[in-house]
Amino acid sequence: MKVHYLEIVSVDVESVIRTYEDTYKVRFGETDELLGGAKTCRLPDGCMVGVREPLRETETPVVRPYWLVDDIEQAVQSAQSNGAEIALPPLEIPGKGKFAIYILGSIEHGLWQV
Repeated sequence: MKVHYLEIVSVDVESVIRTYEDTYKVRFGETDELLGGAKTCRLPDGCMVGVREPLRETETPVVRPYWLVDDIEQAVQSAQSNGAEIALPPLEIPGKGKFAIYILGSIEHGLWQV
């Protein structure tokens, strides 16, 4: 298992970024509109971390790992057959791959296929 993208949704993006930069000595770039306006940084292992504000009033703060998969359709089907609720079916982000979100055990999980 490998995390491809760690998404952090916060009502205080700048404080989260400042703390991560100071604590972990990383640097976040400008906002990426394809990732919901997240400011991102790439970790040495290739994982990307993004911090963004909620996209809608009903979205609550969350830390959501997106697990790298070879076949997102199969991974979504497997999650669903094991009791997951599919919150967002596979969607393509041009130039970045496909992602999906499912909820299992009250926890949001993401899948990502490059």
